[in-house]
Amino acid sequence: MLLDVAVSPDDRFVLTADRDEKIRVSWAAAPHCIEAFCLGHTEFVSRILVVPGHPELLLSSSGDCTLRLWEYRSGRQLHCCDLASLQEPAEPQDHKRFAVSRITFWGPESYVALLCDCLPVVFVFQLNACRQLVFRQQLRFPRRVWDVAFEEGQGLWVLQDCREAPLALWRPTDGQWQPVADSAVSQRLCGHLRGSWATLEGSAPADDSFHGLYKATFDNMSSYLKKKQERLQQQQDRKRQRSPPPGAPGQAKKTRPGPAASGC
Repeated sequence: MLLDVAVSPDDRFVLTADRDEKIRVSWAAAPHCIEAFCLGHTEFVSRILVVPGHPELLLSSSGDCTLRLWEYRSGRQLHCCDLASLQEPAEPQDHKRFAVSRITFWGPESYVALLCDCLPVVFVFQLNACRQLVFRQQLRFPRRVWDVAFEEGQGLWVLQDCREAPLALWRPTDGQWQPVADSAVSQRLCGHLRGSWATLEGSAPADDSFHGLYKATFDNMSSYLKKKQERLQQQQDRKRQRSPPPGAPGQAKKTRPGPAASGC
């Protein structure tokens, strides 16, 4: 099952992400010819993105709660970030596993924003000169976030499930991302969104949309051992029922009196 598709900037390669944990790099002119596989994820690959301005690099996310950076033509992994380890300790652990539903990149400062399924947070990373992903900030929201996108010259737009303020604009200030208050552009766009709120709400993605893609595990051995113990217990119970306890009526053996001893 294909979950995402990307094309290299020179149109030479088609990159596909699938449920079987792998990313395939194929020739666009001859898709049956495989250039490389990017292997390392342990769950379905939810999203891939060829990094703008870095045509040789690929970002990928997965149900294994990781963000990975690849040199995709060789299939070499450059960096791996464990997103689960970035959650704050006070954060509820209702969703122990989650997948990224959106990856977006901002060229001027090489920022990467990740929207996670089931979590009202946005993770912000930065791609440094050593081709490593550096975690910068976690943006928290009171409502469910539907989508995120960078806009050149503006910042990070966040679309959320809030009719009063469906769209928020964030910009970096002294190295920290902050919401922009009373933005004229944001207010105008929010007015248009509120006018079409019913349509927008009806087309919003389902919550926990990746739930059915996780690998199912079956512990057959525990079930077998439990049933075996129950059978042994039933056999012991039947044996006890067939064998009355010692001293029960009718079970005492009759003994014949021996001859009397003669005196000397």
